[in-house]
Amino acid sequence: MMKLGFVSAILPELSFEEVVSFAAKEGFSCVELACWPHGKAERRYAGVTHVDVDALNASEVARLRKVLEEKKVSISGLGYYPNPLDPDEKAAAYYREHIKKVINAAAMLSVGVMNTFIGRDPAKSVEDNFRRFASVWPEIVSFAESKKVKIAIENCPMFFSQDEWPTGKNLAISPSIWRRMFSEIPSKSFGLNLDPSHLLWQQIDYVKPVYEFADRIFHVHVKDAKVRKDKLDDVGILATPLEYHAPKLPGLGEIQWGRFISALTDVGYQGGACIEAEDRAFEDSLDSRKAALVVSCRYMRQFVAA
Repeated sequence: MMKLGFVSAILPELSFEEVVSFAAKEGFSCVELACWPHGKAERRYAGVTHVDVDALNASEVARLRKVLEEKKVSISGLGYYPNPLDPDEKAAAYYREHIKKVINAAAMLSVGVMNTFIGRDPAKSVEDNFRRFASVWPEIVSFAESKKVKIAIENCPMFFSQDEWPTGKNLAISPSIWRRMFSEIPSKSFGLNLDPSHLLWQQIDYVKPVYEFADRIFHVHVKDAKVRKDKLDDVGILATPLEYHAPKLPGLGEIQWGRFISALTDVGYQGGACIEAEDRAFEDSLDSRKAALVVSCRYMRQFVAA
């Protein structure tokens, strides 16, 4: 059965125990836990560490599991979203190494899913990036296979700020690219962390891919968005997307969640559906961000029972 949860990065002030306790109190079944290295965040919602994979050992695994069992909350996936194809090879190598550490942590915790990005050099073409993809990702996927962990690639274009211009920092943005990714790396351990909001603002049908990629959907992000047509008419599609669209809480944007969840149930999806709260109208305080999750949970309970 599909489980409703949230992405922990929205609660950076809270410890692992506090995040899990909040999830239990508010009726969430699972949480996607942020696993960034300790240090300065590179961007909003990054740099959050709720599971320190560098410090994970048998006793720490036992401690985390005890908390989860007591609160009756599960981990839907471990999340870390860097740019593994960064043009700075030193930085890219560091990101890839940490991805492997998170994969290993997922295995140690018996989570089974690690969520991340493919990455991209925004100054290069799709073809150039696929050549780099072919040299980098087979080895990472092979490592995940050896640990019996599935890699779920989020479809966010990472195309929102000036440093991400002109093509974004994540290659996995559309069905045509997913087909090629899975053709080049056909492993059943390589799939998607599907977020319909990123398809909406790209003017891509967000329901149809659920059926085509049913066996590749390992995790789902629940985030809404609205496109401001008046803004789009002013700046055009070549503008950075935040000039004409905004992330919203589920139910406050344009996603028809009944249709999307219906499609997931049609194909038998049984993983985590985690609310990714990035609505700026709910970000002035920790209490506001908690409220965003509570409101989102109430709304999504129309469609997700567990």
